[in-house]
Amino acid sequence: MQAEPIKTTEQGLFDWRKIAKDVLISRALDDLEEFDLVKQKKVLYQFSARGHDLAQILLGQIMTAKKDAVSGYYRSRPLLLSMGIPVEQFLQATMMRQGGFSNGRDIGVVFNEPNHDGACVLPMSGGVGAQYTPVAGWAQAIEFHRNHLKNSDWDGAMGLVLGGDASVATNGFWSALTMATTLSLPMMFYIEDNGYGISVPSSFQTPGGNIVKNLESFKGIKLLSGDGTNPSEAAALISEANQHVREQRSPVLLRLTVPRLNGHSAQDTQSYKSADRIAFEKQHDPLPKLKKYVISQGFLTEAEWQSMAEEAVAFCQSMADKVDAQAFADPEAVHSHAFEERGAEGKPLLQTQGGIHLKQPQFPPSSEEVIAEPGRINMVTAIRKTLDFELTHNDKMMVFGEDVGAKGGVHAVTLGLQEKHGEDKVFDTSLSEEGIIGRSLGMSLAGLLPVPEIQFRKYADPAEEQLNETGSMRWRTNNRFAAPMVVRMAGGYFGCGDPWHSQCAEVKWVHAIGWQVAMPSNAEDAVGLLRYALRDNNPTIFFEHRKMLDHMWARRPYPGDQYIVPFGKGKKILSGDRLTVVSWGGMVHMCQTAIEQTGVQADLIDLRTLRPWDKGMVLESVKRTGRCLIVHEDNISAGFGAEIAAVLAKEAFFYLDAPIERLATADIGNPHDPRLMEHALPNPNSIAMRIMELDKV
Repeated sequence: MQAEPIKTTEQGLFDWRKIAKDVLISRALDDLEEFDLVKQKKVLYQFSARGHDLAQILLGQIMTAKKDAVSGYYRSRPLLLSMGIPVEQFLQATMMRQGGFSNGRDIGVVFNEPNHDGACVLPMSGGVGAQYTPVAGWAQAIEFHRNHLKNSDWDGAMGLVLGGDASVATNGFWSALTMATTLSLPMMFYIEDNGYGISVPSSFQTPGGNIVKNLESFKGIKLLSGDGTNPSEAAALISEANQHVREQRSPVLLRLTVPRLNGHSAQDTQSYKSADRIAFEKQHDPLPKLKKYVISQGFLTEAEWQSMAEEAVAFCQSMADKVDAQAFADPEAVHSHAFEERGAEGKPLLQTQGGIHLKQPQFPPSSEEVIAEPGRINMVTAIRKTLDFELTHNDKMMVFGEDVGAKGGVHAVTLGLQEKHGEDKVFDTSLSEEGIIGRSLGMSLAGLLPVPEIQFRKYADPAEEQLNETGSMRWRTNNRFAAPMVVRMAGGYFGCGDPWHSQCAEVKWVHAIGWQVAMPSNAEDAVGLLRYALRDNNPTIFFEHRKMLDHMWARRPYPGDQYIVPFGKGKKILSGDRLTVVSWGGMVHMCQTAIEQTGVQADLIDLRTLRPWDKGMVLESVKRTGRCLIVHEDNISAGFGAEIAAVLAKEAFFYLDAPIERLATADIGNPHDPRLMEHALPNPNSIAMRIMELDKV
């Protein structure tokens, strides 16, 4: 009794026999897990969909376009069941067996399903509200594929996102709502309102507990509301919403009230609900209503319904027995797929869905050879020229962010790019970093190359959830999905400092799962590193240091449109045998000044990238010099210098003639007064003093 593929007519009519079958299977699965498998500890996370199931299964039958995409949350299994995902795969996920959605890496209630020829299930999140902005990004990508790339495969497609009533209070919901309405995106918001966010009533999430009434003044979106337990009413509203999105190419928010017939999870006793409330919810169970409807309409007989219910229970039990005999994932393989991996003959093991390299695009030839143009340019110009060249040669690349378009960026890096490449490829966004990165995630999953800009490093903090979603995606889906992008991020000290615009804190993204981190110190390296990032199949944080954007030291001849610097290869700026100085970003030029000031013969290594970093170059140097000073702008406690020091302490211990030294910013913010800032940060004088001390040991 396996779930069947979707079957609907061209008029959008629903297959009620299949709806009944899927609802009964969904109920049988919930019963099996909650009453047996959870108690046996074969399932560790269980979220019942009882009460939510009918409306979700109706929704599954409208996902018919080739490039539709949907993202839900932990209570969205009925929708996926309706879309034809096998029961065995659901149980493999919840029972943590091989063959599930993540091979035991992610909790079994967040699903994904790659699909290039039908509706794609975007990787769900364990974070409330995190599903909204990626679907908005997918919806924007639909329009880009249709209108800019002229790809008819995307005609009629839409993005569908599911969320509970509590999720309408999140940043992600409001950011996605802004995107969908201002850009008129083909996106459907489905809010299944069960009245509670775990134990908190919906009146705490939105005034009056009804998001539709609170959005009545919103422009550019169709609002629908009704009873998700009434089969005919729910079907009519879903059909109306579907027709509007696909024909008008504009968003809809559909709110259906549903009962949550069980606790938030299997462990939730619902003690916060009154007996009257529980009785009221039981009275609104959609299952008896569905049974009455399909029998009264002649879709099923009483006997057929009963037989179908018994078959559902037996089928789910047989699938559980089958999965219980299957193997768990291999623990030795759990380290794989944090980044793109290479197989035989160096060919990449491409993910199933998402990413710029799925079809092996042909980029112009590249080389590590410098073919310098006359004159010297600053880093701003170098980055702009590289973006310009790559935009010209990659139809799927998009550059966007706050003030990126007409203004050309607050740092002038994107000046003129919108005028040359058009507003489809270079554009401004609403002021929401959550929205900028969330939309980037959805675009990347839709096969585009997003290059979002975060104006200052500190401004990335509101987007941290989406940045974590992006970086961890390849690993937590076991290489089924990946979301490569290049996040351009400015920061670091400037003529003055402050805690909001001068922060560095690059170690956060080195520590995060799945992110590469590049920190060029000069214009030449910025060109090579950025080009590598734009052609790679991993997400990258590309750090553009504010001071170095127009610093005299950082100016270099443009190295050519072919120039590329592979990540993980440091650069030796100076050579010597007395000391190794390791640095990156805005500290490299200070280290060079300090070394030349002291006259000490020292190796100066510019790491250029921190994830990956050139451990081999640093170890070779330290084993030869016997001394090491690590200089960085980030705070000293748990800064990346500590990681380097730990590696040297283990792998170069017997070569050391002196303790490994670190010089970094104290554990404070970046002061605004230039005199305070100079005192707080490493500077040529303080670096020189530390070099002299270490040289004497």
